[in-house]
Amino acid sequence: MPHMVNRDQILAHQVYLLEHKLRSKEERILELESENALLHLRLAECMGKLRRDHEEDVILPKRHCQHQGSAQEHPLVPLAKLLSHIQALKTDLRDVFAVYMDFAVELESQSKQLLEWMGIISRAVQGGDTQRLQTQVASLERSLQDEKERHRSERIRRKQIHNTLVELRGNIRVHCRVRPILPFDHSQGSLSSNGPSSLEVVVQAVSDDSVVVNCAKPGSPQVNKMFEFERVHAPEDSQDTVFEEVKPLLTSLLDGYNVCIMAYGQTGSGKTYTMIGSQDGNPTHLKQDPEEGIISKAAKELFKLISEKPAGRYTVEVSIVEVYNNELLDLLAKDEDGAAVGVRREVITTSAGTSEVPCLTYELVHRSADVMQLLGAVLRLRAHSPTLVHRDSSRSHLIVTLSVTSKSHSSQALAYKLRGPQKQWWSPRCSRAASSRSSSPGSSPQSSPCHSLSSPQEPLRTKLQLVDLAGSECAGTSGVSGAALWESSCINRSLSALSDVLGALAEQRPHVPYRNSKLTHLLQDSIGGDAKLLVMLCVSPTQHFLSETLQSLGFGYRARQIQRDARYRKNAGLKRK
Repeated sequence: MPHMVNRDQILAHQVYLLEHKLRSKEERILELESENALLHLRLAECMGKLRRDHEEDVILPKRHCQHQGSAQEHPLVPLAKLLSHIQALKTDLRDVFAVYMDFAVELESQSKQLLEWMGIISRAVQGGDTQRLQTQVASLERSLQDEKERHRSERIRRKQIHNTLVELRGNIRVHCRVRPILPFDHSQGSLSSNGPSSLEVVVQAVSDDSVVVNCAKPGSPQVNKMFEFERVHAPEDSQDTVFEEVKPLLTSLLDGYNVCIMAYGQTGSGKTYTMIGSQDGNPTHLKQDPEEGIISKAAKELFKLISEKPAGRYTVEVSIVEVYNNELLDLLAKDEDGAAVGVRREVITTSAGTSEVPCLTYELVHRSADVMQLLGAVLRLRAHSPTLVHRDSSRSHLIVTLSVTSKSHSSQALAYKLRGPQKQWWSPRCSRAASSRSSSPGSSPQSSPCHSLSSPQEPLRTKLQLVDLAGSECAGTSGVSGAALWESSCINRSLSALSDVLGALAEQRPHVPYRNSKLTHLLQDSIGGDAKLLVMLCVSPTQHFLSETLQSLGFGYRARQIQRDARYRKNAGLKRK
């Protein structure tokens, strides 16, 4: 039952404040009147002195008239100043009096209004309306509580429907982006033995989900081959258009699923532009809209979704690594002087079947600008070298990981409810662990490392991994030699290991070779199971790059063959350190 407000005390307090203001104005008026009286006295003294001086000038001889005349002019200057000051004081006095009158009118108006309110309240109390108002307040409170419960249930239902839709569309999705013809394509055409025909456009996006490739050699009849993907982006599609197809995955991230978005393709096909955006040749200067890539837009969308949640519910940490020559380098690690240096790390598989990098550097971020500032600062450390295909070719795989930790108990309970009790992790060792567990007498399901039965009270940790893969290439086409040839070999082997992992998942083999490469070992939690993986195939449109384009499209075709079955969440709880 709400307490009745003491209106008399409120009225008395406001009257007291207004009377205090009125007394202050009256005291000011008295001060100004006293000052005005003093000024009048000074004026009278000056006038008397002036008259006496004038009488003395009449008695003195005429020879002193000029000297006395100059002496008479001396007191007129301060007299004029005194009169001006008196006039200004009179003006201020009129202003103060006008303010005083305004306060008096306002006091009278507010007093009448307060009296009217008190009369209304008195009549309401006498008429028995208080009980009715209290009943209405209680009814509104019950309705608000019902709406909160309905909102909570609808939010749970929305998450279930959203993630069901994503799983129906495929936990592993493949998009294709055809880049436009760029200036360096003309230099490739001039160097090619095929002549100008190497600039011929052989890859075309014919619809939103289909791309057609003319596989015929120059001068031969046209032979078309069609590839279908979940989404195909034409050369004229903007960065915003590409990201619109990526955005729904970020909702799944906050719902408790790991998400990975990677750009795959040959050197110079636009992977770095798609993921990072235009850099203008300066890796520390990342342009803003509309050239920013998926990493920047995904960070903005993630923090936008977090801002719509209760404050303090989520924390975000970022780590940035590169896989160079099959070695994992921590780009956020700092030396003794505080400068960023690439420090070698190792990837391990925990007893729970998840991948982990001990001693990896994580930076706490609070907005998307923090993410891009860290990324811009370490891009200079990434391995680059010129090739015949691209003058600034990336020679390593760049992985930006945003780790989101939820501290909400309700969020944990929801994730636990969606996962269901007594469910197992889906990992490469689950089938072997299950068979050994069934053959061992007395073994319990809870003792298996494949279980993810974390308590709903534990914080939930999910990962968004944004990957800019190094370009696949042929040594003959790129013209590399020496150390660069070894770099190219490591790149192709790691991409081949990634293809083997996707092939094993597509064929549902009992063993998935995640550990064949540092790249696939690091991405183990985001490939397979119920994790959401989006592969962005970036392809070049010209005849000169046809062989590598067909290889990239074939990779995407194999990735689409993975069985779209509903798995259980691998990353249910945050391991306490």
